Amino acid sequence: MAERGVQVDHSTINRWVLKFAPELDKRIRPFLNPTHDSWRVDETDIEVKGEWKSLYQAVDSEGNTLDFMLSAKRDGKAAVRFFHKVLGTKHTQTLRVMTVDKNAAYPVAVKALKQNQTLKAETERR
Repeated sequence: MAERGVQVDHSTINRWVLKFAPELDKRIRPFLNPTHDSWRVDETDIEVKGEWKSLYQAVDSEGNTLDFMLSAKRDGKAAVRFFHKVLGTKHTQTLRVMTVDKNAAYPVAVKALKQNQTLKAETERR
């Protein structure tokens, strides 16, 4: 904007991002390359506006971020919600192998997803 001689406050740009990012995300997702069938899933705690949140992230075998989600809690329900979000996108392939850390929420989530047939029974959790 400065190159064109237009002065814009940073809060205006932030409002544009908040308004147009969901629409851009919706339009770009169909053109994403298909993912690999091997994922790495991890979560970490970050501070957002003075409160601690859990950031879930899924990465394929090439290191491409598949999706992420902020959650107030780090439990089985949050993990199930995250997996539903990632598996529901159109560019993800059927999951063959999922590498996770020793978070106790993952075995609970994988078991629930296999029971409702969101994940195939052959999907391996490492």
